[in-house]
Amino acid sequence: MTGPVLGDVWRHEAPHVLGALLRKYGDLGDCEEALQDAAEVAAARWPVDGVPDSPRAWLITVASRRLIDRARADSARTRRETLDAAQRPATTEEATTEDSDDTLRLFFLCCHPALTRPSQVALCLRSVAGLGVEQIAAAYLVPARTMTQRLSRARIALRQAGARFVMPSPEELPDRVAAVIDVCHLVFTEGYARTSGEALLDVQLAEEAIRLVRQLHAALPDHAEVAGALALMLLTHARSAARVDAAGDLVPLAEQDRLRWRHDLITEGVELLERTLPRGHVGRFQLQAAIAAVHAEAATYEETDWLQISVLYDMLSKVAPGPAVTLNHAVAVAMAHGPAAGLAMLEPLLDDPAMQRHHRLYAVRGHLLDLSADPDGAVEQYRIAARLTASLPEQRYLNRKLAR
Repeated sequence: MTGPVLGDVWRHEAPHVLGALLRKYGDLGDCEEALQDAAEVAAARWPVDGVPDSPRAWLITVASRRLIDRARADSARTRRETLDAAQRPATTEEATTEDSDDTLRLFFLCCHPALTRPSQVALCLRSVAGLGVEQIAAAYLVPARTMTQRLSRARIALRQAGARFVMPSPEELPDRVAAVIDVCHLVFTEGYARTSGEALLDVQLAEEAIRLVRQLHAALPDHAEVAGALALMLLTHARSAARVDAAGDLVPLAEQDRLRWRHDLITEGVELLERTLPRGHVGRFQLQAAIAAVHAEAATYEETDWLQISVLYDMLSKVAPGPAVTLNHAVAVAMAHGPAAGLAMLEPLLDDPAMQRHHRLYAVRGHLLDLSADPDGAVEQYRIAARLTASLPEQRYLNRKLAR
């Protein structure tokens, strides 16, 4: 589907349409395929005929007919049972209910316990949030073909488990919440720093993730990690307007105009974090939010408390170790204790096959080598980073660093 209007309609309506199809037909894989078919028809017809008065009803009707056509081909019995349904439009409840929001219900369906955590998150990002396979693969540092296979296996596993479009029981709910938070955070991350394309930001996608986490927080107000995730997103999103210049090019944190930061979001995020941290167990989202709060509360880049950030990253590396945490921890250590200390922390990542494909490892090494007065080493690392990134604003930024 092309065009900003069609894209906006699609983003708003797709979860509701998929929810209506699932309530009626049940199988996620079949309903996704029918929804994609309806999207292709809309992309061809709406630019000519105009967007219908009720896009949701239109999409439900077209997708339902696709499903019914397939059922007809499969079975004469199914053909008789669905003949009348094929001729009727979507019901008022299916097409026009604005108060119900199926997005979280879809998230919980995709976070079925029959799936592994990576598959839960990947399926949600594809089926509910609508991210492309390439975007999801970049988030997981795997090739797109690997991600396509993972998504196919996840859909088959859901079908075999008999998963249905219903909210999980109170006993099942806690096990699914963590996966849903991961999904929302990855959606937010893709909006805050797009992995590919002309634009650095997708503000609507980031704000959609915040909306979903607000909804989750309203449903689970005492869940500390949900609150931590919401605080993290608010504190991070507060910087968005200052992250690009008038030409759409990346502005690094050190050069951002902090007067352009959203101080209402900073205040809300800090207050939420202060209410959450004293409750007991501190998880990774609360720690990441605390790091974002230290950045947000520094009046200038030079006043940033890098020592405190380094300590928080040390805590985070114990709670949620991983190469991305190590990478960010190395930057904080470099700023607090000198670039040599940060570079030493990065050495093990050079042997990690996933990180070898990630441009940020080389961008960070280039920055720290630059601080170490090693321009030749910095040039080599920046050149590799610029070649690996699929984000054009990041590529232009890295090439400017090279030219300097």
